[in-house]
Amino acid sequence: MNELPLILSLVLFLALLVAGMKVPFAIAIPGMVYVAMTDGFGFLRSLGVVTWGSMNAYTLTAVPLFVLLAEIVLRSGLGLRMYRGLAQLLRLLPGGLLQVNIVGCGIFSAISGSSIATAASVTGVSIPELKRRGYDWRMSLGSLAAGGALGNLIPPSIIMIIYASFTDTSVSKLFIASVIPGIVLMLMSMAYSVSRARTGTIVPPANAETGPPKLSPGELVADLLPFSVLILVTLGSIYAGIAPPTEAAALACVAAVVIGRIWGDLGVKDFNEAVVNTVEIVGNILLIVLAAYLYSYAMSISGAGKVIATWIGSLGLGYTEFLIALLIMYLVLGTFLDSMGMVILTVPVLYPVLMAYGVDLIWFGVFLVVAVEIGLLTPPVGMILFVIQGMTKATARDVFMGALPFFFVMVVFIVLLLFLPEMALWLPSQMR
Repeated sequence: MNELPLILSLVLFLALLVAGMKVPFAIAIPGMVYVAMTDGFGFLRSLGVVTWGSMNAYTLTAVPLFVLLAEIVLRSGLGLRMYRGLAQLLRLLPGGLLQVNIVGCGIFSAISGSSIATAASVTGVSIPELKRRGYDWRMSLGSLAAGGALGNLIPPSIIMIIYASFTDTSVSKLFIASVIPGIVLMLMSMAYSVSRARTGTIVPPANAETGPPKLSPGELVADLLPFSVLILVTLGSIYAGIAPPTEAAALACVAAVVIGRIWGDLGVKDFNEAVVNTVEIVGNILLIVLAAYLYSYAMSISGAGKVIATWIGSLGLGYTEFLIALLIMYLVLGTFLDSMGMVILTVPVLYPVLMAYGVDLIWFGVFLVVAVEIGLLTPPVGMILFVIQGMTKATARDVFMGALPFFFVMVVFIVLLLFLPEMALWLPSQMR
């Protein structure tokens, strides 16, 4: 194999990213140039088949449904009621609303499937209350970033659906494999907030922690019940074997419309806006997937994947050393690629290498998502940092410094996941 076209395509990819080109085109153009250099322009005849094959995947049909579900919940006002109920439930926990931010993001993650949607939704409802009560500004921003990073890990996860479409793994097993890691990471972030609350001045004095009037038990149930029902419909139907992820997402969308109309403020205009925004978001996601398949096609017909696998094998890395090298690679990629770009650019190339090392693909799916989430907190392309900065009008320095401690919490967590794979594999092993 001639390595020159591969090197030139990678240089072109980096150049297009630096120039500011959108990720789908920055991936697709080098892929097509690479195929043209290695196989001539005859490859154009097969683009139709590749394009159809990339979109004709049943697994991908769950993506627009989960995006629509998050949009309906966001516009119905259910998120605000959930936050109010959690603030009442967790009011005695050290850290106060900082803990509500993290737990609220974790619960919203079980509906949205997206870290960006999770961070945006909880930030919008929490910032006014955090400011009013006088919480430490950087710590408030950091807790929102840490909670938002749970969005792709706690199921359902759009990133995991995309990963499953590339590796032909079970979406249901990926979802259930991420339950324990998601809860553990949430608890680790909460534990850090507790330690800061007890040793610093990140929360207001006790006499300033007035908050809204205390809710009655009935009001508390009414605030938390709608989200509980949606989570039960979505994840309960998957884990109980009643419905696969796509059908479960469809059921949840119907339930969200009904619940949003009864318990929330969902109207016809809100629903129309949710549908329009879903089309825009999903169009962007699927365009990236299409670009990734074009690049993957280039890698497959040229044999680059096998060459890379052979090269990595020649380095003599052991199993653990190989995974540590991958972790370092993803931490670097996270500084200039978004989460979707990281997954679709690397998984097709790494797939034969993972098989050669005997890496469990279910475990690696969880490992990959955590690595991607760390990238979302890494400047200059940390999307969660951008979302929080844009919604709060905070300085980039404040957002980054607030998120930095939680960045290290996530690094510690992924190292634990590396040496304790049972954290992700035990639940799937119990599935029938």
